[in-house]
Amino acid sequence: MNETILKGILEIAYLIGSVTFVLGLKMMGNAKTARRGNLIGAFGMTIAILGTIFLFSEELVPFKLILIFAAIAIGSIIGWITAKKVEMTKMPELVSMFNGMGGACAALIGLIEFPHIINKMGPSHEGTGSLAFIIAGMVIGTISFSGSIIAYLKLAGKMNTIRLPQYNIINNAILLGILIFSVLIVFNGVTFPIYIVWVLFAVAILYGILFTMPIGGADMPVVISLLNSFTGLAAAFGGFLYQNKPMLTGGILVGSAGTLLTLAMCKAMNRPLSNVIFGAFGGGGAVASGADVTGNIKDIQVSDLAVMLNYSKKVVIVPGYGLAVAQAQHIIHELEKILEERGVEVKYAIHPVAGRMPGHMNVLLAESNVEYDKLVEMEDINPEFEQTDVVLVVGANDVVNPAAKTDPSSPIYGMPILEVDKAKHIIVNKRSMSAGYAGIDNLLFYDPKCSMFFGDAKKALTELVAEIKTL
Repeated sequence: MNETILKGILEIAYLIGSVTFVLGLKMMGNAKTARRGNLIGAFGMTIAILGTIFLFSEELVPFKLILIFAAIAIGSIIGWITAKKVEMTKMPELVSMFNGMGGACAALIGLIEFPHIINKMGPSHEGTGSLAFIIAGMVIGTISFSGSIIAYLKLAGKMNTIRLPQYNIINNAILLGILIFSVLIVFNGVTFPIYIVWVLFAVAILYGILFTMPIGGADMPVVISLLNSFTGLAAAFGGFLYQNKPMLTGGILVGSAGTLLTLAMCKAMNRPLSNVIFGAFGGGGAVASGADVTGNIKDIQVSDLAVMLNYSKKVVIVPGYGLAVAQAQHIIHELEKILEERGVEVKYAIHPVAGRMPGHMNVLLAESNVEYDKLVEMEDINPEFEQTDVVLVVGANDVVNPAAKTDPSSPIYGMPILEVDKAKHIIVNKRSMSAGYAGIDNLLFYDPKCSMFFGDAKKALTELVAEIKTL
């Protein structure tokens, strides 16, 4: 086929890919269209990949084509099976792992292309710009890869938070070394041996590990989002290198979206990003500083709670990670439907950093077919708590802790919270009195209006639903 025609077809394929990425991302901003947006973006990526392969098919021997399609098939099957089988509680770990693989791809591009560009440059130093893209993509992708793997291990409970003495100074020194080393390679690459890029690769892996290790558990949603933006940025540099429009568009969209989401979550916690990275808290179970908590804890029996909910006018449910762990999203939806049949208004209060990743609670409740308009964001639901008869907190902790408003010594002080303490009655379902992810005691439990409903969320809510049905 004529080369001009092939290039024209490729440009059309790339245009379709770029447009569908933008359209898909726009649709993913709305819960009702998010699934369709994801499929549209995947369709555009498929078109772009096939267009690239078939344009260069004449330059590839059949054996290489077979290897390419075999790799695509194997990766697709593994990704499909993994995504289908993963439990909702493990979704943050899956996101971290998939993001790490994206960073690894960007790093491999750099490692493979480095010797090619060095051999082309020669003494003339032509191609410095391409070398800069290679080094930037490789370093950022490597940091994202190793950091995401550490994030995965921490989220999966296979690794605790580790803080070396003066870890900020160590990390900043390594980062400065990476920057200086990278600049020297870009401007003096031909004078260095080819294997020097592997040294930079190893140092970047070390920095990614040291960067993520000290981040406290309560800050992991922010770190996941930040690492995601790193991967997008690394992909964008690859797009510059290959002059590949879908790769460039996708990388820019992922990088910018991840950055905006990171900043939005920092705002939701009332903490600057620098404080998350350099002053993290919630390090895997150690109780953080804060005022001593005194008072009495009272619990409530399932029969009393059933009567209270049954005769309420308005109930707000606050979902948290405990709901996901217990896989209780379906039974809580059943509770919602029963109460609504009896004339009770039911809403869900969603905090921006509830769960272990951005949007975790939204995805969890969508799985059980909760209507999207019942999910109310923090800014909109807070004014309604004063008119709420009962707030049912299921597995949430730090996002409802009044210490964020009243205790200057608390590490979460200043973080916007769901102001459930303004409701007439507060019911908290937890397995025990253990601290939340930030590692601090919850003042809400000692509020005179608060009663504890102890037990596994799924089992306790199942008993509650059965009790309400008898009324």
